[in-house]
Parts: sequence; structure tokens; C-alpha cells
Amino acid sequence: MSTPRPALLALEDGSVFRGRAFGAAAIVSGECVFNTSMTGYQEILTDPSYFGQIVTMTAVQIGNTGVNDEDTEASAPKCTGFVVREVSPVVSNWRSRLSLDAYLARHGIPGISEIDTRALTKKLRVDGAMKCCLSTLPITEADAIARARAWQDMAGADYVKDVTTTQPFIWRAEDPANHNRPYLPVGTTMNAPGTPAKTFRVAAFDYGAK
Repeated sequence: MSTPRPALLALEDGSVFRGRAFGAAAIVSGECVFNTSMTGYQEILTDPSYFGQIVTMTAVQIGNTGVNDEDTEASAPKCTGFVVREVSPVVSNWRSRLSLDAYLARHGIPGISEIDTRALTKKLRVDGAMKCCLSTLPITEADAIARARAWQDMAGADYVKDVTTTQPFIWRAEDPANHNRPYLPVGTTMNAPGTPAKTFRVAAFDYGAK
């Protein structure tokens, strides 16, 4: 079993959380926010709206289903860092291709676990999102706090160019890559042969749709 690596999360108000590193070996700064979802961590990691942010999960254990090739919102993770109470020691899902640890390491995203995410979330809920520094490399608390305070902030930042596709593309329902399947509720005849569901033409303008 590999030796645990130390990690540190420092907030701009001087608060410091020490824990265990996972994912990439790196020092990053960003805006510390939290997400209360119980599931869907892979979608959260790849959600372009989290670009520049270090995301804290309030669910107590993350990573139990690993990472697959189907549930991504983008081609790679878009958040800057990941904060969890505990990384699941076991990956158990038939679609899994990588562990959460290996996935984040592959994409250069550092993570910290084994910290009091309830205390951190309460602080962020009361005081609002804060600038922070997450390090999975050796660093002093003073340096980490200074890096957090020196981060440029998200106010006025234009991250669209960093997360958008380089070329326009056409989404086609019949494309196997889109995994488009009819919605078939269990226990009803809705959308079944003989009782087709109504169809609609929908246009979506993506101004940050989730």
C-alpha cells in the first residue's frame, strides 16, 4: 500500500485544513465552493461552470463508482481542485474505467481528503465563496495563505474561451457517441409501442445551462 501523501487547503481568511492528498501532485489556487450533491461527482468534475474553482463535496464518501467514459460533461475535468471527506478505497461499478484518484492524476487535478468538510462548508455558507490554495506538494501554511490571497479572483474573468469547444459541431441524436435512448418509465405504458410520447422541437441556447 502506498504511503499517504500530505495535502493542505488554505483560505484567504487564514484558515488552514490539513489532510491527505490524492490525484495530481500540484499547487493550485482558485475559488473554494461547495456542492451538496449525493451522487454525480464525475459530472461535477467535468462541468465547465466550475472552471477556476476548487469544489468541496458535502457527501461523506466520493469515488465509489470510479470514472467511466459515458458520464462526462466535457472532454476533461474543468475544476481546478477537488475536496472530499473520504475517497472510497474500493471502486465498484461495471462501467468504471479508472479510479477517481487515477483520473484526477491523469488530468493534473489535485485533491485533498480526510478534512472536516462540514466545517469548511459551514464557513463557505456563512462567509461566502473564498479564494484558496490547494497543495499536494510540500508548502508552508504562510505560503499557501499568501497564494490564496494573491489569486486574481473570478470577478470580471472571461473563462468562456478556456472551456468552450475550439470548433462548432452538430449534435445528432443518431450518433452512437451521444448515447441517445428513449425514456422508458418502468410500470407504465408511456412512450411504449402503441402509446408514443409527444415529440417537440427544442432549441437550447447555452448561456451556462446545467
